[in-house]
Amino acid sequence: MPGRRRAVRAIARTVVALASASALVVAGLAWALQHRVQDALVTSDATVPQTPVVAGESFTALLVGLDARTDASGNPLPAELLDKMHAGPDEGQLHTDTIILLHVPGDPAKAPVALSIPRDSYVPIAGGRGTHKINSAYWRGVREAQQELARQGVTGPELDRRTREKGRAVLVETVENLTGVTVDHFAEINLAGFVELTEALGGVPVCLAAPARDSYSGLDLPAGRQTVSGATALAFVRQRHGLTGGDLDRIGRQQAFLAGLVQQLRTTGALTDPDRLAELVGIVTRHVVLDSSWDIPQVVAQVQALQMDELTLHTIPTGRPDLPTPADGIAVQIDRTAVREFATALLSDEPEIAATTVAAPEPLAVTSAPAPTTTSSVSPSPTAPMTPIPTTTARVISADEVPCVP
Repeated sequence: MPGRRRAVRAIARTVVALASASALVVAGLAWALQHRVQDALVTSDATVPQTPVVAGESFTALLVGLDARTDASGNPLPAELLDKMHAGPDEGQLHTDTIILLHVPGDPAKAPVALSIPRDSYVPIAGGRGTHKINSAYWRGVREAQQELARQGVTGPELDRRTREKGRAVLVETVENLTGVTVDHFAEINLAGFVELTEALGGVPVCLAAPARDSYSGLDLPAGRQTVSGATALAFVRQRHGLTGGDLDRIGRQQAFLAGLVQQLRTTGALTDPDRLAELVGIVTRHVVLDSSWDIPQVVAQVQALQMDELTLHTIPTGRPDLPTPADGIAVQIDRTAVREFATALLSDEPEIAATTVAAPEPLAVTSAPAPTTTSSVSPSPTAPMTPIPTTTARVISADEVPCVP
């Protein structure tokens, strides 16, 4: 059937263009292959933008990796799978250990951009919920909804599904408040989905600058270039214990992994096998949640012309990585003004704005805050703005190669 073969090849090219957002990539591909998946996908109405994205225009998607012990429909994951993933005890906290803003330009001549937000970023949680690590925003929304719905007698998977809607809404609003960037779309994948996805793709190439061994995540790998999949791939992107930079080094791992994913899809043709594509369909329907405003055919058409090996992966500016907090342990210090300036410039289609991003500080270069202007006879006003926090900017990772990381 030549027509079907041409369709599969076209879809495979599209997948390469969306490789940095693995959950999104697979969802779009599966929908295009089998229309029945549309009815099986788990969708969310908590993140639909007030102004829908116009076909062909640029958009920004929030991509989330969720530390969940249930599938996308709220059903508990098998105990043997949780053990395989070194998931640890279930403390009832749905942490978003991966938070990435992916900007897809409307102009195919422009390159897509990804911006990572460290999970330990100490920021105000939307809705007056105090200042905490950003990875708790989802869980705080879930916890509030649980209390209300439990009083209404809601239980089981339905309780899980409805409380997560609140969690997603709180997380999206928190990210928007922090970055100043409007979230047009949302995609969420859980731990099990990540494991199964990497196995279905035949693994992802990575490179370690030194051997890595971590009892918490279960990682045990030698230095050098190698291919990881399944639980090992999950451990690679989750490890933070034993890394000098902690959560910030983990961000580098995640970005390097995405660069490897792009290379894998581009060089191996891993998604041209119809049987493998059918397997990916099942993974998406079990473990991925998309907001209901996704127009998959529109997205597919828009990204076909993009070259994902031109994708660059950035991290928000951060202050000290060992900030003591009253109730959240050690966190990553954040200067919200610096983050908003960086994010809005990086994720903008305006040339005069984006140009300021190109001139971002060199990797790990400290940008000192200007000294406040005062006189010797007048004390600073207690209402005056706080002195900006000195911040660092992590190195930029490009998807055109697989970098070696700690």
